[in-house]
Amino acid sequence: MIIIAGLVIGAVWGIVHARRNGGTGFDVAQYAAVWALIGVILATFASLGLERVF
Repeated sequence: MIIIAGLVIGAVWGIVHARRNGGTGFDVAQYAAVWALIGVILATFASLGLERVF
C-alpha cells in the first residue's frame, strides 16, 4: 500500500514540477514517470524500514 502511494505521489509531484517549468506534454509525461519511479524506490525503503521496526 505504501508503494502505491509513493507511485501516485511521485507522479503527481512530477506533473506539478513539469507544469511549473512550462514543459510540453512529453516533458510532463517524462517527469511524471521519473518521479513515480523515485517515489516507488523511496516507498520501498520506507516499507522495508517499517517492517523491521514492527
